[in-house]
Order: sequence, then structure tokens, then C-alpha cells
Amino acid sequence: MWFANFFIAGSMTMVIPFISLYIESMGDFSDSYVQTWSGLTFGVTFVTAFIFSPIWGRIGDKYGRKYILIISAVGIGISVFLMGFATTVWQLFMLRLFMGIVTGFIPMSQAFISTQTPKEVAGKVMGTLQTGNITGALMGPMLGGVLADAFGYSSTFKWIAITIFISAFLVMFGIKEVKVKLSNDASDYKSYSSKEVILHIIHHPVLLIVLLLSTLVQVAHFSIQPILSLFVAEIHGPVNIAFYSGIAFSAAGLGNLMMSRNWGKLGDKIGYSKILIILLFVAGIVYLPGAFVTDIWQLIILRFLLGVSIGGIVPVRMAYIRQAAPLSMQGEVIGYNTSLRFLGNVIGPALGGMLAAVYGFSTVFFVTSTLLILSGIIMLIAWYKYEYQPKHTRSIPSTRSSH
Repeated sequence: MWFANFFIAGSMTMVIPFISLYIESMGDFSDSYVQTWSGLTFGVTFVTAFIFSPIWGRIGDKYGRKYILIISAVGIGISVFLMGFATTVWQLFMLRLFMGIVTGFIPMSQAFISTQTPKEVAGKVMGTLQTGNITGALMGPMLGGVLADAFGYSSTFKWIAITIFISAFLVMFGIKEVKVKLSNDASDYKSYSSKEVILHIIHHPVLLIVLLLSTLVQVAHFSIQPILSLFVAEIHGPVNIAFYSGIAFSAAGLGNLMMSRNWGKLGDKIGYSKILIILLFVAGIVYLPGAFVTDIWQLIILRFLLGVSIGGIVPVRMAYIRQAAPLSMQGEVIGYNTSLRFLGNVIGPALGGMLAAVYGFSTVFFVTSTLLILSGIIMLIAWYKYEYQPKHTRSIPSTRSSH
């Protein structure tokens, strides 16, 4: 599953560096046309994924996740392969839209591994799986750029499709879906309607907040993505801009890679909510100095530290869901989590681009930092009110009666 995630994440990010250049090569378009359509073509995948994630999650809960993973990989592979033959912006747009419908491979694999993992080690296991995803996403843009320079854009799509089909084969022949008896709790194996799943989420306020924070964290994480290379150009000048932007992008991924398993392990030990609160505050504090950087290396160090703190948020959140939702609704709950993440992926770049255009780059850092710290405060209040306080008010009478 680690390798399948590695290939999928890598191939999904390979096209990011040159999607706008591919659109540009389709005709004689103005800059604003290319920028607008790059944004729409890139974003439409997340919009359809936002709608379809819970549906796939639900189907996976009901009929098993292995088949959904194969359908997803084959669907993504076909859509990427056909992108190599696109001759108009519309064709590319429609293929990206279709790709969004089947794009839930990585969250579905998280649900798959989550339901085969005992609660006690969920953080460590989800953190390890996350490293496959991150390593792929880190290497993808660099490999994509190299392939595009060597073979041209359309051939690159066809090469990328092959790696995605390899993922489908890995799942088909390398993975067995075992019905593991991980708990003796009847609620873990009962069938739930969509209404019951939503009610379960609403009746567990901390779970609801963890899901809603997915949007805020993605908005914060993605707000800087579309303008990072422009920001690098501003502080560093136009020399080797693609190379330095690549390093700034990858620095966050490297921090992420080094720490995600460790944060997961720590969450297993002392509680996922506590780690989540710490990480949100740290990420918010690390983001802020970005507004004042004057040198490219300062930015790279800050991006690395951001990766270290944001790196734990995904596996710890997944492990929390594994703990707070019965097994037989995991897929659907993770589906909602994915939907909310995709929503953040859509809002983030748009918000970052607008703020930078109207108020300048430093505003993006101020707003993002505030968003992350606000998320930390919301999580802290929810944890105190619904997890910490009930435990401690319950334990007071029992100590009195023992005297």
C-alpha cells in the first residue's frame, strides 16, 4: 500500500509544474486566459472529488475497499493517459473533472489500512503510510519537470499513466483484504445509514471539529502554493527561479517526511487531541515570520519547520477518526474528512492569490498564521470541554467515596 500510494501521489503531482505550460502550448492565448484556465483546470479535480469522496467511502464500507482502490487507480490512469492526447483546453478540463470523480485513492487506502489496524498503534501506522504519499508528492514535481523537458508534455502524461496502472496492479495482486477482528464492540460491525453516520459525527463534538479543521488546515497549507514561485522571484530575483521554488516547495515535504511517523507514535502514547492542539499552534507560529523574510534560505528553513509541524496533522487526525468512529463507518467518515480537505484545497489557492494581489505577499502569511492559531484555539476549547473536563469531573466523586 505504501508503494501504491508513492506511485499515485507522485504521478498526481508530476503534472503540477507544467499544466499551465501545456495549456499555453494549445494555442495563441493571452496570459490572463492561461492563468485563469490553469486555475480552473487544476481546481476542478478537487471540486468533483469533494462531491464524490463520501460516496466512495460509503461504497467501500459496504462492499470492501480493495475493488474501489483498483477502480480508482484505473480511472485516474485512463484520464491521465487521455490528457496526453488533449488538443483543446476544454478536453483537458473535462478529463481533470472526470479524474476528480475517481480520485479518492489515497484517502481510501488510509481507510483500508485504518480498518486493518488496532487502535493502539493507529498513529504510528497512519504516519508510516503518510510517508509513502509524501515521498511521492515530493519527487513528483521534480520528475515531471525532467520528463517534460526530455519528452514533451503529451508524452509525459502517457509515461505518468503507466506508473498509475502499476499501482492498480500492486493493489490487485499484492494486497489481500482480510476481515480482521480488531474489537469485540458490536457497534464496530453494525451497518449504518448515511443519516446515522452524520448523527454520530454531530454527537461527537471533538470529531466534528477535527473534521472541520481539515478545511482550515488545507486553506492555510495551500494559500501560499500558487504564489510561492512569485514570492521566491521577489526575494531572490529571477535567477534559477524554478530550481529555488522547487527547493522551497520540497523543504516542507522533507520536514513532513521526517516527522509524520514520530508524531503519530507520540499521539498513540499521549492522546491525539493533545498532539493536534500543539501542532496547530506550532504551525501558526512558524508561518508568521514568512512575512518578514528577505533571503531565500530564511524561507526554505521556515518551510522546513512548517513541514515538521504540519506533517503530524494528517496521520494524527486519521488516528483520531480511527478511535472516534466505529469500524464499519470509517470509510464514510474519512470520506467526509477528504471532502472537507478538498474544499480547503479549492479555497486556499484562491484566497492566497486574491490576498497577494490586493494587499501584497506578507498579508498571506499573516492571514494563514492567524487561521492556524485560531484552529488551535478551537481545538483546545473542544478538547477541554468535551474530553478533559468530563473525565476530571467524573473522577472527583470517586476519590471522595474512597475516603
